[in-house]
Amino acid sequence: MYDSNSKGISYLAGFFMLIAFVVASTILAGLLSIPIWTAMTGESALKIEEGMLNPANSNAVKVIQIITAVVGFLLPALLTAQIMNRRPMKLLGFKGTINWQEISLVFGIVLMALFVSAGLAYFNQNIPVDASWKVKFDKMEADYIKQASAILSLNNFGEYLLAIFIMAFLPALCEEALFRGGLQNFLSRSTKNPWLAIVVVSIIFSVAHFSFYGFLSRVFLGMMLGAIYHYSGKLWLSILAHFINNAIAISVVYATKMNGKSVAEAMNDSSDASWYGIFALPFLIALFYFFRKLTVRPAEEIAPAGKDESLRNTPFY
Repeated sequence: MYDSNSKGISYLAGFFMLIAFVVASTILAGLLSIPIWTAMTGESALKIEEGMLNPANSNAVKVIQIITAVVGFLLPALLTAQIMNRRPMKLLGFKGTINWQEISLVFGIVLMALFVSAGLAYFNQNIPVDASWKVKFDKMEADYIKQASAILSLNNFGEYLLAIFIMAFLPALCEEALFRGGLQNFLSRSTKNPWLAIVVVSIIFSVAHFSFYGFLSRVFLGMMLGAIYHYSGKLWLSILAHFINNAIAISVVYATKMNGKSVAEAMNDSSDASWYGIFALPFLIALFYFFRKLTVRPAEEIAPAGKDESLRNTPFY
């Protein structure tokens, strides 16, 4: 699509540039976390991986979580967009106004998607794998629950609100800027095949979470978020959907913990999956049908007459 604010870098180049920045920013986030970890815990940097599973280090883990999200995910997207475009926020999709119809449909889409996701989780958990791999996958899930427990202390309402910010809003904002506003956006524009971009980036999104048992569910979540962004052109709506998904999960864990269970027990309870959830798929498709018809996409620029479309978004356009 024509963009008069483009600085002439192709979208495909931007896609790979963004991946390179993510690798560099992840390393930077790790380096920034070291002095913070030692200052807050008094432990050696060599014990970060083990120490992040200890609830006693909850505050340090929270700070590192924030650094990882902002520096590792949000910063690369903003930097790449700044290099590519004179209006970087608009390029990423921070544009347009959202209305209550869109918000209501997004909320309904997320609720239906949770049921479908549970069905996919059931099938994922029942995929036969080699015993040695199963041991590794089980350890990955156990470590994830331990680390989440270190962040989600959830002893009172104040800690619940803090968890909503750190584990729901911040990941939604930073991950959507990277995966939908950046990777999906650039790949879709370069290939002119939105659904190819949605599927590819959703797989990358799921792999980045390092969870075998949650792989299909996160691919599906990524596709749902990608479809919301594609049909609306508004990144705030996919951020909202991601936030609602995360907030519901945290709220369920909080409610379960208030009934006397530990966070680990609550998370194990909330991870129960049933294949019946797959029957919510027709309702989800119907909601997307109405969403596509009712959402108002921000207006796109019209290319001036005589422009060579084969040179779109290059210095020669």
